[in-house]
Amino acid sequence: MEALAVVLERPEHLALSRLALTPAAEGDAVVAVSWSGISTGTERLLWSGRMPPFPGMGYPLVPGYESVGTVVEAASGSGLKIGQTVFVPGARCFGEVNGLFGGAASHLIAPAARLVPVDAALGDRACLIALAATAYHALSGIVPGERNLIVGHGVLGRLLARLTRIAGGEPVVWEREPVRAAGDFGYPVLAPEDDPTRDYPVITDVSGDSGLLDTLIGRLAPGGEIVLAGFYEAPLAFAFPPAFMREARIRVSAEWRPGDLAAVRALIETGRLSLDGLITHRRLATQAEGAYRTAFADPSCLKMILDWRTCS
Repeated sequence: MEALAVVLERPEHLALSRLALTPAAEGDAVVAVSWSGISTGTERLLWSGRMPPFPGMGYPLVPGYESVGTVVEAASGSGLKIGQTVFVPGARCFGEVNGLFGGAASHLIAPAARLVPVDAALGDRACLIALAATAYHALSGIVPGERNLIVGHGVLGRLLARLTRIAGGEPVVWEREPVRAAGDFGYPVLAPEDDPTRDYPVITDVSGDSGLLDTLIGRLAPGGEIVLAGFYEAPLAFAFPPAFMREARIRVSAEWRPGDLAAVRALIETGRLSLDGLITHRRLATQAEGAYRTAFADPSCLKMILDWRTCS
């Protein structure tokens, strides 16, 4: 079996190539992909060649970990049905071509246990559930009525703000890019210099800016926590005395876990968490090269979706 796939041959060189898929093993399912999302965090680093050493890293590679499609083959007892809509958090089914994270292709083969059934009515918005689970995993110490700072107003920052409000907190967001700060969100979106607060109990950084730690520590309440939820290409460092005086805690928020995904699915299904207004750009998968460049260069692009439905 073959699939049409996005292949990063080397930094800033992308091709749409037909690849042979590794035959399905026992317990695997085959998915015809409808949509996949482009991550402006990890995939930007893969695109630019600045990704730090990471398991599975190496070119050529198939990127992507936000895919939604339809089950076309599944073993009995897998819990999946033919025609069912599922979220696929990446795959490793491209032989000698690395799958990091292996979701940007017309067809995928992956363990059935890793596939997540989703409501078909969500359409391409279902690509966002991994980011929603990532935001939920990063959520920390929300006290009803308390103001917490989020640094960055992309999709992950907006999902964090929405989840903070659901938990009863009052989010404040820092964002310097005017196009991302403009609008009525139900919470303030400020440039850092316009924010006088110096006692945030929790600060969550999703910007990926490794030079921000000293600034964030200076805005932290005594005993407060900084959550690092971005992906950082450079080493992080901070001055010790201010952190010592505040008895600051620093937590790295890694990948989401199954419990995070279950929690956000419940919030979405009950209508408490909206995924509306987060997908700003859509392109046919055959326009992948231009789509990747737009996703990484245009600040108005919060989330770019590739449409694979006409690819065979």
